[in-house]
Amino acid sequence: MTAPVTTDSELDEAPATDEGGRPAARRYGLLAVAAAIVVGLLLGYAGGLLTPTLTRPGDNSAEAGFARDMTAHHNQAVAMGLLAFRQGQDAEVRQVGVDIATGQQGEIGTMQTWLRSWKLDPTGDQPAMAWMPDGAGLVKNGLMPGMATPEEMAKLKAASGREFDLLFLNMMIRHHIGGVHMIDGILAEGHDDDVLAVAQTMKNTQQNDLTNLSAALKRLGGTP
Repeated sequence: MTAPVTTDSELDEAPATDEGGRPAARRYGLLAVAAAIVVGLLLGYAGGLLTPTLTRPGDNSAEAGFARDMTAHHNQAVAMGLLAFRQGQDAEVRQVGVDIATGQQGEIGTMQTWLRSWKLDPTGDQPAMAWMPDGAGLVKNGLMPGMATPEEMAKLKAASGREFDLLFLNMMIRHHIGGVHMIDGILAEGHDDDVLAVAQTMKNTQQNDLTNLSAALKRLGGTP
């Protein structure tokens, strides 16, 4: 159904030089971001271990579906965030890319730890979004709400300069809006208090991101 945690290919070697001709600085920065993502993932695993296991959500529960689907959703956001760090021209775009990549990698760790503590596989036999009442209608061409198509991801990878910045901001705004809709789904359908608390934190973070992303898009002269 959905993919478990993956090591994103965007963590390969940074470009030989950045726009200021500082190859060592950008390469060191990429290594620092990679380390931060690993730390965030480990902290997420540790946080997930705090979830009580006296009553475990079942394989077809809303909690399990959310954890699986949001892991896949977050994986794409991490990939986009790493691209922003490597290819963004605007300093704020690069910073927001790092923040999203590290933050959502930590949340992936938490969600995967939930599944382990519930004795469930990272993937299930239910279709994507089956845990939401309107879930089937939200999946378009196999993609969950807000997710970019392979063609859109290829276009983002090929872009540079201001074109990249505007494309990233628009794609991440759409991605976050879809993510918030999924979070609203678990807040409505879920029953596990710990899952609901983490989901509410996710929503608050993504709504704050949306404010910043929209402001950056306006500052750079882009349109939603």
